[in-house]
Formats: sequence, structure tokens, C-alpha cells
Amino acid sequence: MEQEQLVAVHKNNAGEIISFQTSSGRIISYRKALMEATAGNISGVNINEGTEGLSSLISSDGSDFLAYPDIY
Repeated sequence: MEQEQLVAVHKNNAGEIISFQTSSGRIISYRKALMEATAGNISGVNINEGTEGLSSLISSDGSDFLAYPDIY
């Protein structure tokens, strides 16, 4: 499977990212994106291991997806 990249985000009313659009056009949940990044199927992201054992995604340039366009 060719590696995809995350290209857009969808946020909830609190401003938290809840889903991503990939370079192939798929809309996937944050959890699915985290799982696929862990498996090596998504490039351009890093996995941040939190102090309480919670993992999160950050863009490889460290921008926390702030520059990514909204899906909708």
C-alpha cells in the first residue's frame, strides 16, 4: 500500500480535530489516522507519546495541523 499524507482536517465545536482527509481523498477519524500512522501507512506525521500513555499526532514540521485547510 502506498503511503498517504494528511491534507485537511475537520474540527468539532471545541476546535479539536476529529477527522482528517488523506491525499487519496479518504475521510478518516483521528483514531484511524493514528493507527495508520503507527502502522506506517501515513507519512508526514509524528506520533507524540503523552505522559499518561495517550498518543497524539503532530505534523512532521511541528505545526500541529494549524495550517491545514478544513475539509468542509
